[in-house]
Amino acid sequence: FSPLVSSQNLFDGNQPVLALIAFICIETIMECSPCEGLYFFEFVSCSALVVTGVLLLMFSLNLHTRIPQINWNLTDLVNTGLSTFFFFIASVVLAALNHKTGAEIAAVIFGFLAMAVYAVNTYLAIKKWRMNGRQQNSRQTSDYIRARTESREVDHRPEIQRLDGKESA
Repeated sequence: FSPLVSSQNLFDGNQPVLALIAFICIETIMECSPCEGLYFFEFVSCSALVVTGVLLLMFSLNLHTRIPQINWNLTDLVNTGLSTFFFFIASVVLAALNHKTGAEIAAVIFGFLAMAVYAVNTYLAIKKWRMNGRQQNSRQTSDYIRARTESREVDHRPEIQRLDGKESA
């Protein structure tokens, strides 16, 4: 298996596909009244498609390694969390205002499917974020302990001069 094939990446790949299908379904609707729910669903599905597609492309091509200042795990977590929330709201609103046309029903179904896949990926992103947080905390703790140990050794090493002018015993 290549590093791109993992359970996380399979879910990442399904997210933009489901968002695209939901977007296509909503775009095939010719008449609506009221249209607000439809417009909101259209905005959510298009936004999720674009943002997730860009992030997936960056991760797949390892472009994210060129910008280490950004916490990419947190970025993925925020994207999947917000997409889950907004797909849920948009799908519920569209289901409530639905005129029972085939395209609207399909859009609602794919909206809920996209929400479910985003929710699973949010769970995986939370696990990854927590694991990286623990690793970072343990690394900071070990750096702190090493620095404290080295600072205590200064008093016992005559080749290091004290800056405060006092002679060590």
